[in-house]
Amino acid sequence: MTKNQINEREQLEMLTIEQLVPHDHIVRKLDAALDFSFIYTKTQPLPTSF
Repeated sequence: MTKNQINEREQLEMLTIEQLVPHDHIVRKLDAALDFSFIYTKTQPLPTSF
């Protein structure tokens, strides 16, 4: 292996959800239409670890 090949394996690429999900994807439409914020209050009494 050459030094260049080793360095290429060590590089990281940072991506965001915005970059990965197309703007016309159904997941974005669902996210805009549905509100799941009630789940936090429903699950708060549950233990946080198993």
